Amino acid sequence: MARPLYNVIFVLGPPGSGKGTSCIKIQEKLGFVHLSAGDLLREERQREGSEVGRLIEEHIKNGSIVPVEITCKLIENAMESAGDVTGFLVDGFPRNQDNLEGWKRQMDEKAKVNFVLFLSCPVEVCINRCLGRGQGRADDNEESLRKRIVTYNTQTLPIIEHYMALGQVKEVSSEPTADEVFAQILDVFKEAGFNANLLTRNNSPGCTYH
Repeated sequence: MARPLYNVIFVLGPPGSGKGTSCIKIQEKLGFVHLSAGDLLREERQREGSEVGRLIEEHIKNGSIVPVEITCKLIENAMESAGDVTGFLVDGFPRNQDNLEGWKRQMDEKAKVNFVLFLSCPVEVCINRCLGRGQGRADDNEESLRKRIVTYNTQTLPIIEHYMALGQVKEVSSEPTADEVFAQILDVFKEAGFNANLLTRNNSPGCTYH
């Protein structure tokens, strides 16, 4: 008997739109597991003796893009390890067309994309947030941020538009306060059939990936 498809929600938006913050709140209240593609790659790169980690390191050293097959496999492994949970928030992925095609090749028969949570936010608000958040990221300077936003506009926005054409995008403005944004997000999840009152059993710390 085939296992049920993983429930997946892609969480996309410009740098500084609050994807990570929103995912943590959704995880706490709705029992979804937060998976950041970037964090999974960093963790695998640091895992001692990992052959995949060595490949990731080589790509980073050479300035080349880590193949999407590796990213998808790490996401799939994290899903398998999570056990019985409501679903998964895949944060910041797919970033571009190559990511999308790789996901379809590897994951279409294993996961169902319920919808894309699109956190929209004006560019200047995003930049001010990133500059003021004090997280110590080397690329949180205005020049780098503007370059990242250009990359987002040219590569990630078309992915959002692709899902929009399929009627699978739920847009929430992330310009208000975090609590106001999360209230809107809760409404989106309830409309999609995910009710906070029903999902407390899956909120175990052992199923957390950052």
